Amino acid sequence: MKCKAVIFLVAYVFLLNIKLEASNKSMIKVLIVDGQNNHVVWPKSTIMMKQYLEESGLFKVDIVRTRYLNKSEAFKDWLAFANAGEGVEGAPKTDDTFRPNFSKYDVVISNFGWRAAPWPEKTKSEFEDYISHGGGFVSVHAADNSFPEWEAYNKMIAIGGWGGRNEKDGPYLYVGKNNEVVKDNTPGLAGKHGKREPFLITTYNQEHPITKGMPVTWMHTNDECYAYLRGPAENVTILATAVSSLKAPELEQKEPVAMTIKYGKGRVFHTILGHDTKAFECVGFITMLQRGVEWAATGKVTQTELPNDFPSETKVSVRDFKYNE
Repeated sequence: MKCKAVIFLVAYVFLLNIKLEASNKSMIKVLIVDGQNNHVVWPKSTIMMKQYLEESGLFKVDIVRTRYLNKSEAFKDWLAFANAGEGVEGAPKTDDTFRPNFSKYDVVISNFGWRAAPWPEKTKSEFEDYISHGGGFVSVHAADNSFPEWEAYNKMIAIGGWGGRNEKDGPYLYVGKNNEVVKDNTPGLAGKHGKREPFLITTYNQEHPITKGMPVTWMHTNDECYAYLRGPAENVTILATAVSSLKAPELEQKEPVAMTIKYGKGRVFHTILGHDTKAFECVGFITMLQRGVEWAATGKVTQTELPNDFPSETKVSVRDFKYNE
């Protein structure tokens, strides 16, 4: 009887391992890259994104960060949760050892920000190759402030701000008073935002898998609404918009807050939302992130049911973040 029990236990463990391996293979493999961001919340917001994705049951998330860190001290207690090794805080500096194996993943999320040091040339080349041959990429908030001199990156994100970007980098992109997409070549610097406040988001494209089924309008919680973003603006589809407090109301211009971009065979999801913890806790942001990452990875969205606590046209909805150890 003991022998049979041992054989049964071994067989059970073997089958369990097979099931776990099959489950891991079917999961969407996500890589978050970070390490240098002017938004000091980044050590925590990386963990928040990882948890939001993994709690959906669809994603397996790894984190790779630069050895040289910038603006990490305010949320330094969150650094260790990434299991990404120790770093050195200081001014932005290129990390010559930063070379993730992008090919292992279905999608890469950037949590870099303004003034992040350039990646090594070899890493940039490998990333361009990964995306152009069908990889997925997600740019969150200040990631569109990064790498103003990197031509391919600017094409991937379509539009960006700050870092000296101006008319040489491409047109301003917004939605005009007749609900038309406008590419405006007026000279000027790229990137401004008003005060942090809740603002209304309009679902501009109601047929795209990321935004399908979302309300026509919904309230986003306290965040920065970027305006005056500009860039190549090629192969871009605007999904959602918001009105910036910086522009005269009579202009009736609406800023892209979520968009997709085609880069070669790759898919890019770009959202300007996500300044700090409160913005990340918005149920609308969480839902859009989960859908956007799935779409960038696979070209489809299976998360079609909106959560019951999705924000309404008049009321924000937030979930207080609690870390799952």
